[in-house]
Amino acid sequence: MQLNINGQPYDLPPEQETRMLVWVLRDELGLTGTKYGCGAGICGSCVVLVDGEPTRSCLTPAGTVAGKAITTIEGLAESTPEERERLHPVQQAFLETQTPQCGYCMSGQMLTAAALLAENPSPSEDEIVAGMNGVYCRCGTYPRIQAAVARAAQIIAED
Repeated sequence: MQLNINGQPYDLPPEQETRMLVWVLRDELGLTGTKYGCGAGICGSCVVLVDGEPTRSCLTPAGTVAGKAITTIEGLAESTPEERERLHPVQQAFLETQTPQCGYCMSGQMLTAAALLAENPSPSEDEIVAGMNGVYCRCGTYPRIQAAVARAAQIIAED
């Protein structure tokens, strides 16, 4: 089985096909930015992007995403021609607004925000709230998360 993760191909043995993607990412590939939260697809801390769509990796067998483009938090930043990493506007905004508190949900929050802004680069406040609704923050930093997503939209508009 081959997985395309953050633009890199990974060959995995066939027995990994039925294993949940979160465990393949974390245990087999060492991509620990994807967090395991509830294990029931409710909290969203395990969100990765599959062909640009937020996907709960704790409910997704790895074999079902073979051949698709998988993006984890480790792959959200881009490399420039000078081989320097450039933060994604969402990552930059979350840093600027000092959004994270404990940080556990942040990879899911940022990937969900990136998908939202890819679909709607200029969302209203209500659209941000609706778009981010599926990722829980146990620390309750929702106002900061909303501000960070709005700031990321500004950064995108400035580019």
